[in-house]
Amino acid sequence: MIGGWRDALFVDRRDAGLRLAAALSDLARSDVLVLAIPRGGVEVGATVADALGAPLDVVIPRKIGAPGNPELGLGAVAGPVEVIDARLVAQLGVSSQYLRAEIEAQRWEIGRREGLYRGDRPPLSVRGRVAVVVDDGVATGGTAAAALRLARSQGAERVVLAVPVGPPHAVERLSEEADEVRMLHTPEPFYAVGQWYRDFPQVTDEEVIHMLAARVRGSS
Repeated sequence: MIGGWRDALFVDRRDAGLRLAAALSDLARSDVLVLAIPRGGVEVGATVADALGAPLDVVIPRKIGAPGNPELGLGAVAGPVEVIDARLVAQLGVSSQYLRAEIEAQRWEIGRREGLYRGDRPPLSVRGRVAVVVDDGVATGGTAAAALRLARSQGAERVVLAVPVGPPHAVERLSEEADEVRMLHTPEPFYAVGQWYRDFPQVTDEEVIHMLAARVRGSS
């Protein structure tokens, strides 16, 4: 955690999920599907789904890393959806060959994770539903944008981004992708999502698998 305990807005991801669910309570009677972004977003999303009585599934966007600096995002990919920062690509002189190779590598990783998390279960359909995309926070918003576009492309009636915390500029950017953004806090300065949680451990693949499997019976 970057900040001190006094900076924390949430005790942990479950606390964040409970507060987020309260802010989404008006959707409880809608045909909602919660789409959580692994891994940390699944813990938040599971809490939201339980509170809303909604099914839970994952949506897996992946950052497109820059050459020699994979933490610098050139954009993101989710399924067939690509969100590319064309200006940054041009500034860095990134070749189309590198970009296509990186996108395909991330798509392979998405497929691997989908198989790991769902097993042989097909993804839940978002068609005609209110798709609520949940993460434990956003920083730049690139991966969230890809997740939102994917949900819309798959026929969601309405797409809502629900996150506990993020910088103010992310709300403006992501409002262009979602029908609505519900973000509980937009503090400044903003350095990293984890600084706003008192307890922010890594969520493991095994925990994601367990959280999804525990809610499969209630999904349709």
